[in-house]
Amino acid sequence: MSDSRVALITGGGSGIGAAVARRLLDAGQRVAVTGRGEERLRGFAEELGEPDGLLTLVGDTAVYDDVRAAVDATVKAFGRLDTVVANAGSATHDTVAEGDPAGWTDMVLTNVLGPALLIRASIDALKETRGRIVLVGSVAGFVHGPGNLYGATKWAVTGLAENTRRQVTEWGVGVTLVAPGRVETPFWDSYGSLPPGHLLTPDQIADSVVWATHQPSGVDINTMVVRPVGQPV
Repeated sequence: MSDSRVALITGGGSGIGAAVARRLLDAGQRVAVTGRGEERLRGFAEELGEPDGLLTLVGDTAVYDDVRAAVDATVKAFGRLDTVVANAGSATHDTVAEGDPAGWTDMVLTNVLGPALLIRASIDALKETRGRIVLVGSVAGFVHGPGNLYGATKWAVTGLAENTRRQVTEWGVGVTLVAPGRVETPFWDSYGSLPPGHLLTPDQIADSVVWATHQPSGVDINTMVVRPVGQPV
């Protein structure tokens, strides 16, 4: 296997996922990114000059066959897999008492099932490299919001991170939960506007993800909550 490390990022064509991909490519790693939209992925690759170390893969993070195919394609193209980043996510920005249930299924499957499927599909490859699983959660997975079903999905991710760590640590695989506060990303598009106050940038969250993946051998960074200064909850 090449010594150059390899990462697979779901939802990697925009926002935090794209920022992580850029940082890792700049560090000399090879990166595969997945997403539902072929056009968005193509635009991301073109923006970066279509580097040899970038692989774009169209697929749904909540469909196991798609996730399994992405892992297989990454290993086939690059020969190894060191890091997976479960970044894909969505929000309906409504409440359980007043919201529209039509959007809930996709949100729950993407936010909760998606990371679990990525773990299942990648664990054998990660055992070989003693790699790392990074789950992108949220401050909403630590702080209750009134009627916030999106927050409930992120509480599930918080639990999934620790449950997974307790199993895979015996195989030399690390697990890091990165829980951002408010970040200026397309996450807010369906909300209609950005929230008030200072927001983090995707690059700032990417710095945290990359830092966690560059720890010395034997060091496992498990939980990182990253808020902008001025966000009280």
